Amino acid sequence: MKNILSKLAATAVTYAILSVASTQEAQAISFNFDWQGDGGYSAKGMFSYDETTAPTIISESGAGATNNLESLMVSFFDPSNNPLQSFNTVSNGGSQSSFFQFNFDTSTQTLFGAFNVGGGTGVMGEQFFSGTVGSLLRLRQDVDQMGTSIELDKNSGAITVTAKSVPEPTSILGLLALGAMGAGSILKKKQA
Repeated sequence: MKNILSKLAATAVTYAILSVASTQEAQAISFNFDWQGDGGYSAKGMFSYDETTAPTIISESGAGATNNLESLMVSFFDPSNNPLQSFNTVSNGGSQSSFFQFNFDTSTQTLFGAFNVGGGTGVMGEQFFSGTVGSLLRLRQDVDQMGTSIELDKNSGAITVTAKSVPEPTSILGLLALGAMGAGSILKKKQA
């Protein structure tokens, strides 16, 4: 009985390792971005793309299918850190906003140039975050859908990008192996 359990455990671990190794791993990579306005308003967001197919420079603009971005979400907060509005600017590889602009250097992991995320789908009162990274970024709110907006906050164009931590496949395999070794040692102790 003990021998059968050991063989079953070894077979299960081998099958799990081969299954993980033989399947195509998702190569999506995600980044967070944070912006702090001079007046205390802030924006926090996340974007992702397939790192195996993305070029060194990702440039996206307008409504419709994106070239490389899979998703981009942004949320805006007032100076007391109360949530204001949130938007899925890019969802499933498509943008709904004709104003959308995004530029990212995958080698330096930095945003640059024209940037416009948030609202832009034709709803009065939508907030949007736009400008030029490194020059001037502003959080604005639409007033009349006729091009009139009020500025809620701005800064000198500073925005922070950080890689989102995701466990690597080798770490997952290592955890599986440790679990199998632990199960094997428990079985050996019970046999003794």
